Amino acid sequence: MDNLAALMAGFAVALSPENLLLMVAGVVLGVIIGVLPGLGGANGVAILLPLTFSMSPVGAIIMLSCIYWGALFGGAITSILFNIPGEPWSVATTFDGYPMAQQGRAAEALTAAFTSSFVGALFAIVMITAIAPLVAEFALRFGPPEFFAVMFLAFASFVGMGRGSALKTVAAMMAGFLLACVGLDTVTGQLRLTFGSTELMRGFDFLVAVIGLFGISEILLSIEEGLSFRGAKARLGLGVVLRTWKELPRHWLISLRSCLIGCWMGVTPAGATPASFMSYGMARRLARDGAAFGTGRIEGVVAPETAAHAAGVSALLPMLTLGVPGSPTAAVLLSGLIMWGLQPGPMLFVEQADFVWGLIASMYLGNIVGLAVVIALVPWFAAILRIPFAIVAALILVACAIGAFTVNNAPFDVVVMLIFGVVGYVLKKLDYPLAPMVLALVLGNRTEQAFRQSLLLSGGSLGVFFGNWLVGPIMATGLVMLFWPLLARLGAAIRARV
Repeated sequence: MDNLAALMAGFAVALSPENLLLMVAGVVLGVIIGVLPGLGGANGVAILLPLTFSMSPVGAIIMLSCIYWGALFGGAITSILFNIPGEPWSVATTFDGYPMAQQGRAAEALTAAFTSSFVGALFAIVMITAIAPLVAEFALRFGPPEFFAVMFLAFASFVGMGRGSALKTVAAMMAGFLLACVGLDTVTGQLRLTFGSTELMRGFDFLVAVIGLFGISEILLSIEEGLSFRGAKARLGLGVVLRTWKELPRHWLISLRSCLIGCWMGVTPAGATPASFMSYGMARRLARDGAAFGTGRIEGVVAPETAAHAAGVSALLPMLTLGVPGSPTAAVLLSGLIMWGLQPGPMLFVEQADFVWGLIASMYLGNIVGLAVVIALVPWFAAILRIPFAIVAALILVACAIGAFTVNNAPFDVVVMLIFGVVGYVLKKLDYPLAPMVLALVLGNRTEQAFRQSLLLSGGSLGVFFGNWLVGPIMATGLVMLFWPLLARLGAAIRARV
């Protein structure tokens, strides 16, 4: 009851006219940040952080958190309309969102993405409100072995639950791991695969690679097809929004499962990107017609968006309760709190209760404001597809180049983006999946680091990955997923003989 009373007091703080205005401004800025490829929520919050120096701590963190909400919503827009992920976790949204746009169902896909984002974030906010101390204690149990086990499960799930050739999936994933090795070894400090190039010392940035693999390759495919776009006759109007809302409750089980996956991955902290991939894979594997995923199924939009946003929001929990950021954006918010003289951790709930509960209340309100803003703009977003794609393609190419440059302010990254664009085009023509390669590229370094740290702790024994009740079941599940195609073939052969 004390927490409920504190939350009500927090709503009184967040509902002031000034803070409501900051919420709307933050959401709009966040949507713009999410739409721009390569910028990302963390970079956007960092860039706009100086705007809040003259504000009160409560108003500043409300605006920054709403920028985060807007970036979460905005990342799906370019993923669905142009097959260009605005955020890393939006990659899985392209698998069914973009085909829906090509079929003239862009407004339906956008509505499903925004609504699922709202549901996932709301679930995580309720979790933060209700069980913050318990979940924070659970997060403390995750060391390098547990972190590696979660990453291994994400990769194995992609092999076991993927469609198409398992060998091509593994090959694409291995290529992603190889690319992730380029640069500075974070454990030994040695250079790897740089070939004497100073530009390669920082490795291949994930966002630059994604912009090339998805954005540039899609433009090349469109040029090959004569710059045509089949989604030009997209249905518009708020009637599509209402019809989509009427359909979404039928997928409540997918939403619930995705919320649980997202919160777990956000708190551990594994992150929103593996959460979106894992949730999509689970939805496809457990669906009666899983083979139809990738052709424009609304469930293929609901699952990754719900999980990604549940993970993105729940990543704020360890930041508030332990002072340990669960995501890059949470790390930027943590630096802001410290600059305002606030020290995140268990004592923050005691010493700055008004601030904490005002922030949590603003999460509820900011999520609602964000949904209202983006849903109202769905017809406008979908109307972009009515513009001749020859014009849009040129604008996309410029935006991709600007986005790739702004990641590290390096012209070399624009060249890397173009190279990855050609690679993505070739892989698509050869029917190799891009998603496993992207997942390995973004998580490769973190997974390798966790693996090597685990072996250092255990003196080189692989038994560390089965050493307790938490890491053992996760690794066992990952092994089952990894060898699932072989197990399925073996079961089919046994049934055929019987």
